[in-house]
Amino acid sequence: MTLLASPRLRGEHGTSELGTVELGTVEPVERPGDTLRWSRFLPSTAAEGPGLRSALWVQGCSVRCPGCFNPHLWAAIGGTIDRTADLADRFVTDAVTAGVEGITLLGGEPFDQAAALATIADAFRAAGLTVMTFTGYRLELLTEWAATRPDIARLLAATDLLIDGPYLRAQPDAVRPWLGSTNQGIRALTPAYADEVARIEREGGLDRLEIRIHPDGQVDVNGWADAAALEELLHDLGPRQDRPTTKARRA
Repeated sequence: MTLLASPRLRGEHGTSELGTVELGTVEPVERPGDTLRWSRFLPSTAAEGPGLRSALWVQGCSVRCPGCFNPHLWAAIGGTIDRTADLADRFVTDAVTAGVEGITLLGGEPFDQAAALATIADAFRAAGLTVMTFTGYRLELLTEWAATRPDIARLLAATDLLIDGPYLRAQPDAVRPWLGSTNQGIRALTPAYADEVARIEREGGLDRLEIRIHPDGQVDVNGWADAAALEELLHDLGPRQDRPTTKARRA
């Protein structure tokens, strides 16, 4: 069983492609935006943010936190590379057909490919849809970098709802939906979800988990569940060594 999620830990140290650093504090490398390296796209899910949404997982993460559930999304040589403009047209068409209210960007680390994702986010906003983005960086750092990084500034400007900050295993958040740990922020960057954020901070909410079983036996899981909960859910699929590949995620 392979569990896919993407927690990030700030204040701990680990090895990234830049060497041993304090995780979540090194500015992402600026990359061209004409292509995107991505791993997975769901046209419709109820587990990746408010309402019914599309979800896009990008490939590549320069933070590479210890304990990450999505190490297969670290490498910049994995996933699929496609022209950003083609993906934007395809994903928006699929989203409109599915009747969703927006897209959620996950990873991997979305701000490692800020220029490409800004183009996709702009396409969704132009279609009247909303954008939610997960990141292991704190909003304060992204805002600081945006002063000299047009790609980061564009993705921030096209994001309605931001989940920011590293995941800390010692500080699990059992109250707010979509967040892995209590240090993370849920930020309404536009009025689109301001009321929802205020309600969550006041009342909390519930996470959702979705399980998809493919004809070939592969089991895809998205949403949030810890390892113990997944084990309980999947215990009847047979002995561990005989189980199909299982995918789960949460940034």
